[in-house]
Amino acid sequence: MVVPVYVLYSDHYVIDLPATHGFPIQKYRLIRERLLAEGTLAPGELVEPALADPQDICLVHTREYWERFRTGALAPEAVRRIGLPWSEALVQRSRASVQGTITAARIAVRETIGINLAGGTHHAFPDHGEGYCVLNDIPIAIRVLQRDAWMQRVAIIDCDVHQGNGTAAIFADEPDVFTFSIHGAHNYPLHKVSGNLDIELPDGTGDDDYLHALQPAVSRILAEFRPGLIFYLAGADPHENDRLGRLRLTHEGLRRRDELVLYACREAGVPVAITLGGGYGRNLDDTVETHCGTVRAARAVFVGRLPPTG
Repeated sequence: MVVPVYVLYSDHYVIDLPATHGFPIQKYRLIRERLLAEGTLAPGELVEPALADPQDICLVHTREYWERFRTGALAPEAVRRIGLPWSEALVQRSRASVQGTITAARIAVRETIGINLAGGTHHAFPDHGEGYCVLNDIPIAIRVLQRDAWMQRVAIIDCDVHQGNGTAAIFADEPDVFTFSIHGAHNYPLHKVSGNLDIELPDGTGDDDYLHALQPAVSRILAEFRPGLIFYLAGADPHENDRLGRLRLTHEGLRRRDELVLYACREAGVPVAITLGGGYGRNLDDTVETHCGTVRAARAVFVGRLPPTG
């Protein structure tokens, strides 16, 4: 009997953007197609999220920001700061992505692992978006879980190459949420917002140095903070061929990263909700392959009961 791994995906995740736009929006569809074609996922393991309830969104975001975004009334400079042109489709995409993370988290609490094939929009603040991030899905999911008494004590392991400034700001005074980010020291955002634990890496950091920095941090979070749930933001942008990454991780190194985090959580008995985060490969296939590798690692570790290799 094959144990299912439930993965959230919506056609709303892909919207029309100008051909010259820098955000590779097609990656979400390509990830889903590859995982199905290779048999990593069965069609029955794909779950379509609804659109997030505005009441849930406003547990984190201000009502004014939400209403201005929902109605297309954001100032032009606010839209430029987000980096995505406003459209009704963008509103639906943002709501679907948030709900994908909420539902993945609920599945993780029940089933030990849940995955959203989007999300990780960690640059969004309560009153504005930036860096391709409109609504900050992980904090919204955490607030929903806390409100509904599903989970109180949560940690975020953010392995996107860019520091999660919005998330760190949202939880700056929250004792039940631990924010950890490992990221490029000289990369976006220019002004970092300190979380509970931040590791800044120099340009050109490769596999071994990255993993040697990551491993003790993950062990510390699990042993000392003792979360009931981990949100793992598995960015593809530390890859060596990423246009915006500036680090030098290989596909092998990123596989080892995923296995390190997931295996440590499994051994500690902590469920994991995964979001994908950024990825801007010079070759789009590098980004798609990295994100697919994260889903493969999740199935191997939590279903196949395989120890990490490498």
